[in-house]
Amino acid sequence: MRNDFVRQMLVEMKNDPTIYFLTADLGWHALEPVERAFPERFINVGISEQHMVSMAAGLALEGKKVLCYSIASFATLRPYEAIRDDVCYHNLDVKIIGTGGGYNYPTHGATHHTVEDFAIMRVLPHMRVLAPAYSWEAREATKAMIRANGPFYMRLGKSPGVAFEKPSFRFALGKGYVVRSGEDIAIISTGNVLDIAVKTAEILHIRGIEACVVSMPTIKPIDEKIILKHAAKKRGIFTIEEHSVVGGLGSAVAETVLKAGMNGKQFDKFGLPADRFLKYVGDREYLLRKAGLDAAKIAARIQMKLRR
Repeated sequence: MRNDFVRQMLVEMKNDPTIYFLTADLGWHALEPVERAFPERFINVGISEQHMVSMAAGLALEGKKVLCYSIASFATLRPYEAIRDDVCYHNLDVKIIGTGGGYNYPTHGATHHTVEDFAIMRVLPHMRVLAPAYSWEAREATKAMIRANGPFYMRLGKSPGVAFEKPSFRFALGKGYVVRSGEDIAIISTGNVLDIAVKTAEILHIRGIEACVVSMPTIKPIDEKIILKHAAKKRGIFTIEEHSVVGGLGSAVAETVLKAGMNGKQFDKFGLPADRFLKYVGDREYLLRKAGLDAAKIAARIQMKLRR
């Protein structure tokens, strides 16, 4: 997805000379095409994320559209006060790009495991939050974000390498997409665990449960229409995300369903464990399994919920 993002940014920066690209000592073997094509609008600020965001706010006040790019934990947690006070308070045209969200830097330890970003970013006034799942969503989300005004946060992971889009898809901010039909339950996923959601649905199909899978690349604003449509018709709603079970997609979906008074549905949210850091060492798939984000385990828990 990072390469899809970079390719789209080359298009956007060519078309719009007001776009500036800032990075905090990151992007080697990824951002060189942007630096070569637009050296006067590409600024590496060094390991200085707070300064990067405040610099972006200053450029935005001068009429520029600015991107701040870093590892997701450093793009959000280190400069959070600057994002809140400098960018969101003034509703500036600054886009925060966090690469490698979730466990996409698996061997670097908890400092590089970004499991809180959806929660802390979606609570900010004016901030919109994106988490594309694969290449098409990454390109389209980048295009939509750049062409809209105001603050955005977009998390990038590694594309599962599977194309889930259909010819009828037209990307829009705040819209979810049905990538697999099913009449019994709905599984709503965000970010690059969409392949786990689809695999979960395939396991449930073998066991006689038909699951609709919805990809939700926009966490804020959430697509309430598609959530309530499936909540009204299905036996249960379940969410999957590579993020803490606190404050992310699952929380946003639960808030939407409860606000509409649809309390009688089976519901569960699958994500990363709350109130503890994952201290195992291994590749991303290993960490996801240790966290419980495994299609077979998720399918078993959904089955148990439906039996109740």
